This record gives sequence, structure tokens and C-alpha cells, in this order.
Amino acid sequence: MHTNDTHHDHHADASWTTTAITAELLRGALDVERTEHGLLPHRLPARARAQNTDGQLAMAESQPSGIRLAFRTRATAIELDTLPTKRSYVGAPPRPDGVYDLLVDGRPAGATTVEAGHVLTIDLTAGTAERSTGEPGTARFTGLPDGMKDIEIWLPHNETTELVALRTDAPVEPARDPGRKVWLHHGSSISHGSDAASPTTIWPALAAWRGGVELINLGLAGSALLDPFTARTMRDTPADLISVKLGINVVNADLMRLRAFAPAVHGFLDTIREGHPETPLLVVSPILCPIHEDTPGPSAPDFSDFGEGRLRFMAMGDPAERASGKLTLNVIRDELARIVKQRSADDPNLYHLDGRELYGPADVEEHPLPDDLHPDAETHRLIGERFAAKVFTAGGAFGG
Repeated sequence: MHTNDTHHDHHADASWTTTAITAELLRGALDVERTEHGLLPHRLPARARAQNTDGQLAMAESQPSGIRLAFRTRATAIELDTLPTKRSYVGAPPRPDGVYDLLVDGRPAGATTVEAGHVLTIDLTAGTAERSTGEPGTARFTGLPDGMKDIEIWLPHNETTELVALRTDAPVEPARDPGRKVWLHHGSSISHGSDAASPTTIWPALAAWRGGVELINLGLAGSALLDPFTARTMRDTPADLISVKLGINVVNADLMRLRAFAPAVHGFLDTIREGHPETPLLVVSPILCPIHEDTPGPSAPDFSDFGEGRLRFMAMGDPAERASGKLTLNVIRDELARIVKQRSADDPNLYHLDGRELYGPADVEEHPLPDDLHPDAETHRLIGERFAAKVFTAGGAFGG
């Protein structure tokens, strides 16, 4: 059972325990910021954020993809007050509210939403964004089983969420160390969760669950751009398994040419290796994206079906520009395979996976990308299952 109505007065009731939300209650966050309302989890540390001037990355890293509250309690009812920041797009139907997934002893046990919050109104044609302020709301879970249990509340993967208050009808204690390997993953909006249905059903969360590992998700929508501060963040983050999924954002942002791309990939991997010299490190090339296979970026929104709630993307580059070093997905896949092969001579723990093994030509008919760029909920499941089968099993990069 779950509801998302406004506050009741029962919190004055002595049977309710209010627990301060601190970094210790969070998994998957690399930093927390104290705000006037509570705690804002971040996926990039303050030092990296200070070097960023891109609004898209600032928004992406503040969305808590893969971040969850984790604790133990006998409580049968849990209330989490949050202050979300909703996104609204001019001319498009309203976006669904972000989903909060509840896990009890590692198993799905409910989901809810919070309707309240700030609203960021984005005008894609004008390139503007306006913010209106709102109030906190409550994610409520009731009817939980009796007895001591491990609780995880996964925050909405695509909705910036300030954590205001945690209330339970029994005391809370810190989660136990799960004793699992930590998997640190970096990628684009597809790894961030794009059009997945909920935070535990983004493909990295599904793959982590199947692989029996703890996820730290640095999937950053629009922002897998070989930023040195992201590489340093990965270098400095404790992890047992590391993967980087590179390519689509470099193409659709039209950010660099081949001359810059190859040294940037080397530098990114060198930086990670400074902190993790022998950790299994997997380089994943882009999944199939027909509009950019042989056509360079940038990609631009196509607004023709926007009023019906369908945004599509178009590739604006010219295939002939490949001759002058413009990047396409096929160019990038070849280059990543070449770089990994070259480096593997001195780095036995470096691995490569062609992204088309996760989503390739045979899948386009049955699982088309709805906006020509991002997989839908069902395709996230497919990618997560395939990644786990190829990477977390004997003979796979993380199968050791």
C-alpha cells in the first residue's frame, strides 16, 4: 500500500521516530549538500562541480540515479519527506512524477511518487528555463512485514530530490555492510536511466542486481563527454569493478573530432588507472543508434509530434564530414576497440564490449528507440539482462 497525500498530524505521536538523514544513510551518492530544506545528494563531488559550467551536467549529476536510502528497522510504515524538482517542457504533455522504489530484504515491495515540489519549466525552442518554487511532499509506504528487515528506498533516477525528513513507526539503525563488490559505472542518459520506468529498472540497476553487486551510477544524461573531472572522480571513488560507456554523447553534442577523441579516451583511462591500477576496467562502446551510426552530430530535437508528447531526435551532421575527422558511432566503436587492444598489452585487467551486443541491428524491429535516441523501459530490461549475462558471468570482464 502507498499513498502520497499531504502531512498528517500523527507525527507528534510518540510511536513515530524521526531519523536525521545523513550521508551514512545513503548509498550511491558521492557527496551531499546541506540545503535550507535538508540534504541534496550529488553524484559528482564539490570539486568536480566547481569545474563545471554546463547546466545539463549540473542537472544530471543532481538527479539521484542509483542513489538509495539504506537502513534496518522493524517499522511497518515509513514516510520520507522530499522536495523534488520537476521538469516541465513548454508545448509537451506533463511528465510523469518520479518514482520511489521500496526494497525489503532486497526484494521489490512497493513504489510511490511525490507530486509536490519545485518546477523547472524548459522551453526547448527558446533555450530557456524558468524555476517556480514549491513545497515538500511525502513518499509513504505502509503495511510492511513485521520483524527486523533491510530497507532500501531508491530515489527517482530522473528527478532532483532534496531529502527533508525520515519518519518510521519503529527506530532505524544503519544498514549492515552488504559484503558485495562495488561496481562504479559511467555513461550517458541511457546509463542514467533515460526512459526506464523506475529507479530499480534502469539497466545498470538491473545488471547490478543480477550480478550481486552494489551500484554507484555515474550515468550522466548528455554528459558522458570525457570530462577530466569525471575521470578524477572515478579515480578517487573506491570500487571493485569499473566500467565506462562512451560515445553517444560525444557524437550528439558534436563535441570533438577524432584527433581530440583518442587522446581524451587514453587520458580518461590513465586517470582512472592512477587510483585503480589493477581493478577490472571495462570499456563499452555505444549501443546501436541508427541516426548516428554513420552520420555525425549534433543531434537536434524534432518537434513535429511534440504536442502529442513525442519528441524525436535528428542527426544534423553530414556523413561526408567523416573525412575531416567528424565522429560517428561506427568511427568511435572502431577507435575504442583499437585503444583497448593497444592498452591491453600492458593492462591485463582492461576489457572491451561492443555496445551492439547489448542492443544491436537484430533488436531495432522489435525494440525501436521511441525518440530515435533512448531505449524504452522494456529495452532497459533487455540491456541489463544482456550486460549481466556477458559481463558478470564466467569468462566475462567482471566474472572473476
